Amino acid sequence: MSKVWFVTGASSGIGAGVVRAALEAGERVVATARNVEKLRSAIGEQAGDRLAFLPLDVTKEEQAQQAVAAAVEKFGRIDVLVNNAGYSLIGNLESLTSAQIEQQFATNFYGVLYVLRAALPVMRRQRSGRIFNVSSMAGVIGYATAGAYAATKFAVEGLSLSVAQEVERFGIKVTVVEPGFFRTDLLAPQSVVFGDLAVEGYDAPAAVKAQWQGYHHNQSGDPAKLGKALVRLAGMETPPKQFFAGSDAVSGIAADLEARLAEVRAHKDLSVSTDGDFQGPAGSPS
Repeated sequence: MSKVWFVTGASSGIGAGVVRAALEAGERVVATARNVEKLRSAIGEQAGDRLAFLPLDVTKEEQAQQAVAAAVEKFGRIDVLVNNAGYSLIGNLESLTSAQIEQQFATNFYGVLYVLRAALPVMRRQRSGRIFNVSSMAGVIGYATAGAYAATKFAVEGLSLSVAQEVERFGIKVTVVEPGFFRTDLLAPQSVVFGDLAVEGYDAPAAVKAQWQGYHHNQSGDPAKLGKALVRLAGMETPPKQFFAGSDAVSGIAADLEARLAEVRAHKDLSVSTDGDFQGPAGSPS
């Protein structure tokens, strides 16, 4: 029997790639975005009753609950959740306003959280489900001038890896997806916010903006191929807890992990010297 997919941020980029790949595989899909007309235009309606469009602003928890309920009413279940909605906030940390950073977390982290919390009871009752939370290469290694964006993605990483342990007993598998640079609209004007506060000693905001805009539509990753990869992962009995997507993600993250391991080894003696001479159970993080 075909699976039911629930995809956020489905009107372009990775989200649209996932929707198309799932439909091509014969699956049923609930595609969501803030603008349903844009969503319909991007995806088309050739899939007939295997495809449903729903409005969803992921920053609104009540909307997340309503969208999940509507999906279940339409198809009876949710087998695969793809938490993809997000946007970029670019600029040196001091060039950003607190309001900009709070809004970045509202979409990129709390949006993931709200949809996840809405879908988990459905999957828990089913005793099955696959969850793909879309993070970023920046959520593993960080990037200068993308610190706020990276912080939201690091938060998605921690949430995903922890929840994976909590829900495994229910037959639910969680994979956090870490794409490198993909040829999406993430750096298009409608999908990116640039900090514009000039701060002494940093590159001018205009220079930072020009640097990042130079990447737009020059990225190596193909959203259509990533969509097909997620379809394959959804069919695996034991999917990875982390999936590095794109050659740049694989090489960049591997190099970063090797550097971290070298630091662990270099400072091992000092690290273990902080253990106390206490009696009793140990092993929980402070």
